[in-house]
Formats: sequence, structure tokens, C-alpha cells
Amino acid sequence: MEMTSEIRQPVPPFTLDSAIQKVRLAEDGWNSRDPQRVSLAYTVDSQWRNRAEFVNGREQIVSFLTRKWIRELDYRLIKELWAFDGARIAVRFAYEWHDDSGQWFRSYGNENWAFDGNGLMLQRHASINDLPIAESDRKFRWPQGRRPDDHPGLSQLGL
Repeated sequence: MEMTSEIRQPVPPFTLDSAIQKVRLAEDGWNSRDPQRVSLAYTVDSQWRNRAEFVNGREQIVSFLTRKWIRELDYRLIKELWAFDGARIAVRFAYEWHDDSGQWFRSYGNENWAFDGNGLMLQRHASINDLPIAESDRKFRWPQGRRPDDHPGLSQLGL
């Protein structure tokens, strides 16, 4: 693995507060829908498994996210800490989006993350399921971008 001088706070070992902060920062990054910005949270040689797709390194991360957000329109995501230990964090998440035909989905999943000492993610393993929903069943209705601080999280929404 390549060595880097980049630091992405907070860094491991994680505490409850720093793990919660790391999860929210990841959520904020993904809600920006900016593939380049999101890629900077990962090591240059980061390894992902996203569903059945394997992604390696920042260049592939940018390509993957670009394709994702062309297909998943009006994307809005909520992540929630599930567990943490040392340099690892487990999260559960849900996001809502629609395809180009107007069909809405709520995608549910879990991620396991491993970080280097500088707080960059070395590994991301994501398992995700898509549930078609009616537009009227949407729960994530904030303006595009960062979820407002007063918007309920997954547990408060009963998800």
C-alpha cells in the first residue's frame, strides 16, 4: 500500500464521539454527490466491494460514483453508526433515489469500514438491497445536499 501524508480527521482509534463524527462526515460527503470530493476520504489504493462490484483505488471510485449518480437521481442518504473498534467502523444506511422512469427506491444496507492511521478508508464492504417505493412513501425530503441537523435519522424514522 502507498504511504500518504494526507490526514482525514477524525483518526483512529475511534471513540464513540469520533466514530459518530466519522459516519456523519461520510454521509455529508456522499450527499454532495461529488465523486472527486468523496474519493478523497479513501486511500489512493482503497479496496471496495459494493454489492457484487469490486472497486480499487480513487480513480475507480470516481468512475463508480459518477455512474451511480447518473443512474440514481435525487439521491439522499442517511448513515448511522452500528459498531466500532479501533480502526474499524460498521454502519447501517438507507438512501432514496429514483431512476429515469420516475420509479422511486429506498436502498438499505450495511457497510464495514477499515481505516489507516491517517483516517483514510482502506476498505469498504457494502451490502445493499433496493426496495421499490411510491413517491408518497419517501421519508428523505430535504433539499439536495447535506441532511439538515434537525432531520431525523434512521432510528427516529423507524428504519
